[in-house]
Amino acid sequence: MDLRTRPWRSVLYIPGSKERALEKAKTLPVDAIIFDLEDAVAVEEKENARALLAQTLKAGGYGRRAKLVRVNALDTLWGRDDVAAFADAEVDGILLPKVNSAADVDALAKAAPDLPLWAMMESPLGCLNARDIAAHPRMAGFVLGTNDLAKDLDARFRADRMPLMTGIQLCLLAARAYGLVCVDGVYNAFKDDEGLRAECAQGRDMGMDGKTLIHPAQVEVANAAFAPSEAEIELARRQIVAFEEVEAKGQGVAVVDGKIVENLHVATARATLAKAAAIAELEDA
Repeated sequence: MDLRTRPWRSVLYIPGSKERALEKAKTLPVDAIIFDLEDAVAVEEKENARALLAQTLKAGGYGRRAKLVRVNALDTLWGRDDVAAFADAEVDGILLPKVNSAADVDALAKAAPDLPLWAMMESPLGCLNARDIAAHPRMAGFVLGTNDLAKDLDARFRADRMPLMTGIQLCLLAARAYGLVCVDGVYNAFKDDEGLRAECAQGRDMGMDGKTLIHPAQVEVANAAFAPSEAEIELARRQIVAFEEVEAKGQGVAVVDGKIVENLHVATARATLAKAAAIAELEDA
């Protein structure tokens, strides 16, 4: 399945050092997993986590869930060995933390010549350079690191995320300009379903493909928020039918529910139905 057409509604972080969590992830209804060797793993566990994760991924069992490995930064003691350990693995990408420029992506591309590359967008410099990073020919997707971005900005956490919005939108604009996947940052209060639902709705309204998650309890909310609703699917079908009817008469504009429907609306409607079909296919599998 193509990266942009497959679902990315729920992208769950799993520590590479936690064998039980790695096994449980095989049963969760997530669209993708970020196997984390960076922030979630203590310094003394870095090498053990790498070996455990390599063995676990080789054994398989994750079905059609997308698999990303977040390695340590290449300028750390573990980064290059992390990349080498998974360069030939059956994963959907290597996720590099703290990407600040296209030069960082070049370094990763040389270390992992055969895998899709993903960037953690989590610093002011990275956001300002988002266009150049997205333009790299090996780049497949962005994952927003909003906690780190807030720290670097010295921003206050607000429900509307306004202090972060410029950085978030710069990354989203760059991702869309170059056809990349863009996944929103985490919501820290994993027991607050209403807050998570609101932030997912905000991200979906902006155009994000999905949400990174820190706890399995968040999966259901994210899956619902980033999937087309029944009302959206029904409207998309009616828009397509109405447009095809007027098109057959040599006209270029239809009206549905008192609103104009043109080519661009039909393109969006077809994308909605394609997303719904891809979600159904993934869930059936």
